[in-house]
Amino acid sequence: MESKKESSYTYKVEDSASRMDDILDADDNDYQDNENSIPARNKLTYKNGYYVNVTALFIDIVDSSKLTDGHKRPTLAKMYRAFLSECVAIMNSWEMCKEININGDCVWGVFETPKKSDVDNVISVAAQLNSMIKILNYKLKKKKYDILSVGIGIDDGRALMVKAVYSGSGINDVIWMGDVVNTACHLANKAGRGIRNKIVVTEQIYNNLNDSHKKLLSEFVDGETTLYEGDIIRKNMDKWYNENCK
Repeated sequence: MESKKESSYTYKVEDSASRMDDILDADDNDYQDNENSIPARNKLTYKNGYYVNVTALFIDIVDSSKLTDGHKRPTLAKMYRAFLSECVAIMNSWEMCKEININGDCVWGVFETPKKSDVDNVISVAAQLNSMIKILNYKLKKKKYDILSVGIGIDDGRALMVKAVYSGSGINDVIWMGDVVNTACHLANKAGRGIRNKIVVTEQIYNNLNDSHKKLLSEFVDGETTLYEGDIIRKNMDKWYNENCK
């Protein structure tokens, strides 16, 4: 997530109070329903927002804090950079991925999925990520570094897309608000831990999948919520792994 500070700034309480009023007095009608199409960032102002139906995918490293115990900072930086760069590369390769964010050791994407087949494609993204981790771990082991375990969470639903901060700040972040983002993040924190498989999806995602993908997932119950999990890989990437990672 880009949040670069571009210039120095003197904070003034009077200006702060005025900005609060400008934001809080904005017309609720400026928050429009865009349904299945994610608008371009240049359509966002500091007073409007768009409701959009999207699919959110989160991937994060399991127990990343433990990696600091056995590695120096330059090594950790290389491990994280390899992980983050290839997660972004995979998501970037899909046209339907409209936003990519990095938060610490987590990468998450917002996907435009108006058709059921688009949701199937997000599962394919998860399979690519899972297969990429297998290749990365081979390379980490060759360096005698710790391997990475990951969790991937996916949900589908309605989110509110708004521009953050204030006009003139030099920060152009877009934030996504709604259960779909929170749930996908929560599922990523469950996946790959304990007995859970690396990919966990909601019932909403499962119901939109084709039969081939449904067969790759197993149902489990978390409290009162029905979820689905699997360890799906991309066949062509697994073939490459078997041929090149020996």
